[in-house]
Amino acid sequence: MTDKPFMPKATAVWLVENTKISFKQIAAFCDLHELEVKGIADGDVAKGIKAYNPILAGQLTREEIEESSKDVNRPLVLNKKVLDIKSEKKSNKYVPLSKREDRPQAVLWLTRNCPQLSDGQIVKLVGSTKKTVDLIRNKRYWNSSNLLAKDPVVSNLCSQADIKKAIDKADRKAVRKKKELEKQKKLETPS
Repeated sequence: MTDKPFMPKATAVWLVENTKISFKQIAAFCDLHELEVKGIADGDVAKGIKAYNPILAGQLTREEIEESSKDVNRPLVLNKKVLDIKSEKKSNKYVPLSKREDRPQAVLWLTRNCPQLSDGQIVKLVGSTKKTVDLIRNKRYWNSSNLLAKDPVVSNLCSQADIKKAIDKADRKAVRKKKELEKQKKLETPS
């Protein structure tokens, strides 16, 4: 696991807007240059990037932010304990009408930000159906013109650790498939 937040620029936008932490501390935490963080504060950099709350995502605690706000030399530390917790199996339950749009929005977010994920992995992460994922991926969903990509972690559909595990699994599968294709090409070509 790396020591930088999941969406560094969006996290930096949130930290600049909502905390009194120095640009140097934010830059070190988000693995950005200090001038880039200053540009975010001035409104020159990261225009249109939605702020990503690291507290809701479990990447930081309020106590960590308060301690770093008091001491300029204290670096922010990624909260690894929350990210490593195993998620509990969700049971099918009633979803209120106001929350029913979250799943297609989460599917759209995952297909844009994690294209290596298979339809089955997305289904498991957000609790949708393969047909819905396929329709959204191919822009044939009935309400696709009104969909806005929304992070499934913020919508509380899955955890950041679940997404990371799924991405790692998809990457391993891609590497394995590439090796098999190379092996087949070697066998097919005569020496």
